[in-house]
Amino acid sequence: MGMERKYAVIVAGGAGLRAGGEVPKQFQMLEGLPVVWWSIKAFYDEDPDVKIIVVLHPGFFDLWDILYSELPREIQKIDVELVCGGRSRLESVKNGISRVDTKDNDALIAIHDAARPLITTEMITRGWRMAAEKGCAVPVMPMSDSLRELTADGSVAVDRSRYVRVQTPQIFKVRELQEAYGQALTDRMTDDASVMESAGHSIYLYEGEEANFKITKPVDFILASALLKERMRK
Repeated sequence: MGMERKYAVIVAGGAGLRAGGEVPKQFQMLEGLPVVWWSIKAFYDEDPDVKIIVVLHPGFFDLWDILYSELPREIQKIDVELVCGGRSRLESVKNGISRVDTKDNDALIAIHDAARPLITTEMITRGWRMAAEKGCAVPVMPMSDSLRELTADGSVAVDRSRYVRVQTPQIFKVRELQEAYGQALTDRMTDDASVMESAGHSIYLYEGEEANFKITKPVDFILASALLKERMRK
């Protein structure tokens, strides 16, 4: 790809405890690092020049400082800008992207969930390349389970080949994403792609990864830990 400036906004603004533990999942330890730092490391490893912005709930800035002080020195060298999160994920993303210079029209910006710590540099590269070519890149995976649609009378089977699972990082041009987030945000907008689509932009899909799942339950930590151990053995 060309020399477009690249930004990565990592959304870690949630305060939920569904995954178990005394602190939100993005701050829990996973194979020696807080969950959020695995994503930061992946973006840095893919391109050390990427500008990384982390969106945090304001109540956890002190916890961030504590965890940061305990990081290995080679991880502490990664430059990260912290931004206060909003009342919802969309508001948090809006806060994060507002820190990017609006004059940087040709820049690309990736929005990634901190709760997806197993993102790989290979997948990030695929996303940047498609976004550089198409102006947009949203990762998806095929459905493996059978699907049923709930109806007033019960449920009906649907063709799973017509559906995909959406992941992050979702990557867009900075100016277009900032303009899209300037519209009224509604509950029907569940991710950045739906915000862009609502603003009239086409959405282009690229191949995600099975391991790039979102940690939501305690069992997900067990799986993520096993997969990371396997990677580190290679």
